[in-house]
Amino acid sequence: MDRFEAMRVFCAVIEAGGFAAAAERTGMSTSAVSRHVAQLEAHLNVRLLNRTTRRMSPTEAGFAYFERCTQLLADLEETEATVAGEARRPRGRLRLTAPIALSVLRLAPAFAAFARAYPEIVLDLVLSDNVADFTEEGLDMAIRVGSVGSESLVARRIGDTELLIAAAPEYLARAGTPQTPEELAQHSCFTYAHSSTGNHWQFIDRAGETVGVRIGGPINANNGMLLTEMAVAGSGIVHAPCFILQPFIEQGKLVRLLPDWGVPRLPIQVVYPTRRHLSAKVQAMAGFLAEWFAGRTDMVLKSA
Repeated sequence: MDRFEAMRVFCAVIEAGGFAAAAERTGMSTSAVSRHVAQLEAHLNVRLLNRTTRRMSPTEAGFAYFERCTQLLADLEETEATVAGEARRPRGRLRLTAPIALSVLRLAPAFAAFARAYPEIVLDLVLSDNVADFTEEGLDMAIRVGSVGSESLVARRIGDTELLIAAAPEYLARAGTPQTPEELAQHSCFTYAHSSTGNHWQFIDRAGETVGVRIGGPINANNGMLLTEMAVAGSGIVHAPCFILQPFIEQGKLVRLLPDWGVPRLPIQVVYPTRRHLSAKVQAMAGFLAEWFAGRTDMVLKSA
């Protein structure tokens, strides 16, 4: 027996003045209404209604029960409405993971603006370039550059960034400047540990064809900013997003290589476990970031 449903039916009988009227009000058959009341009486082991061929009226216990049920059901409806409303209201703790370089170099102002726009949300930011386990780490969502790599996650594209290849003037003076992607195989190239292509770099020629080159080098790391600083120090060639390399290129600390060759862009995506029952706080952050990235002009290479 569904006790709350039985209570609702019983209250409808009292309010409507009979089983037939209660059946019409609830959309049930008269027999179903009668059965609910009988089950409720059996559960309570007390008679709730006086029944005669001419009229129906609550017993003393039935009337007292009716008054309590009316209040209880009203409280239940209010509670459900409150919870449903809270679920639609962006608030609470939002645990989010994002790449270190993207967060430090670009997302910090966005996170600050979001905190001002949604003061009832507490941002719990986990900066990491590692692939996150949502369940184990208690995450609500993630921001990722590149492919997600899991069919169990939902990804929403909010922007793009351009990959560049660069090296310090000191390195190029010592090792020479590669003129084609194939020549990179003869150079010291740094590899990014979380790259989906690993040590296989891709380029696009003027005909739009993709050319793949296997590279090698003495250093592999899981942080693009570290690899960039090592390139600035003259240790080799770095392959990293525009938002990391652009300032160093503008300052002359790095030289962009193979400018006539295109490099596939990487998607910037917000990721969450499921579309179903997506919380208001996750929806708020996803929408906010989509608008924020739409206005960015520094995620791809600026014209000279």
